[in-house]
Parts: sequence; C-alpha cells; structure tokens
Amino acid sequence: QVVIIMSKKTNIIINKVYTKKGDFGKTDLIGTKKVSKSNLRVNCYGEVDELNSLLGVCRALINQNPEFDNYKKDIFSPIKKVQNDLFNLGTILALTDDENSDKFPKVKSSDVVFLENQIDLLNKDLKPLKSFVLPSGNLVGAYFHFSRTVCRRVERKCVCLSEKEKIDNNVVIYLNRLSDLLFVYARWINNKFGQKEDLWEF
Repeated sequence: QVVIIMSKKTNIIINKVYTKKGDFGKTDLIGTKKVSKSNLRVNCYGEVDELNSLLGVCRALINQNPEFDNYKKDIFSPIKKVQNDLFNLGTILALTDDENSDKFPKVKSSDVVFLENQIDLLNKDLKPLKSFVLPSGNLVGAYFHFSRTVCRRVERKCVCLSEKEKIDNNVVIYLNRLSDLLFVYARWINNKFGQKEDLWEF
C-alpha cells in the first residue's frame, strides 16, 4: 500500500507505485518522521482507506447494474463526494503538525450537514422501523450495510485516537453521521427494489 498525502496547494505527481521506504514496518506522518505502521494514527487512516474502497465497490455495483439507471442521480454523485471527503479525513488523521493544518484539506461542518441532508431526503421514502434491521437485501443494499459496520469500526478507532491525541472534532462527527447515511442507503435501496426488510425478532 502506498499512501501519498500532499498539501492542497501542491501539484500531485505519482509515477512510481513502490518506494521501498516501508519495507521495515515504518512510515511517515505529516509533521512526524518514521513511525511504526502499528501506530494508531496509521491504523485510523488505513481503515478510512478501507471504508473508501468499500464505497468504491458500492459505486461499481450501482454503475454496472441497469436497474439503477433511474436512481443513480440520487446516490451516485453523493457517494463520490463522500469518497473525496474521506480522502480529506485521512489527510487530517495523518497530520500531526497543527501549525501547518491550514495547508491541507479538511472535513468541514458543511460536509456533515451534507450527510444530514442526504439522510433526511432519502428517509422520507422509508417507513419507521419497529425493530432492528438484520443486514441483508439485494447485493448493493447488503454492501451498504457492510460499509456501515466498517464505518462504525473506523469511528471507534478514531475515538480511541482522540482520547490519546488531539484530532479535529469533525472527524468523529463526520464518521458518526456517515454510518447513519450508509444505513439509510441500505434501507432505501432495498426498498426501491422491493426487498422486504428482515427485522430482528425477540
């Protein structure tokens, strides 16, 4: 894995995939040289990358399925924005030098509001729940449920980091709201395709 994070004012040129710099279990953070790849910050932005990749799977499934043609505008562009936001969020997590934080992209309060607006928009089409939902449905809906659980894991890791080091408050808030949106995406997609929700029976 190669993670290249640059200042938002810098042109990015990637012409070589492997650098061999991480062959001994070390990597660089922005503002801190050479930390172990087991470092909590490295774990956090690595799991953000995992979440981003999983959302890429969701987009690919939607894009290749003609049944989604009428719904792509509702979810395809918003997911791409979320992926960009997650890349910015990973940059925040890799940054240990507060003095230079203004040189790098951030996740803003307006990005959290965007997630909330998406939740409210799609939730209008859904019936209130009377129990917890068992992750299931069609393949895309199931992958959004999967994405939600990964997002929750990332959130938990970032909370652990926030208890040890200072991080931007919007990181945890954004991840918390994103997991809610991914849950709504799963329900909304399954509803559009007539998939009956499996509810927890107790």
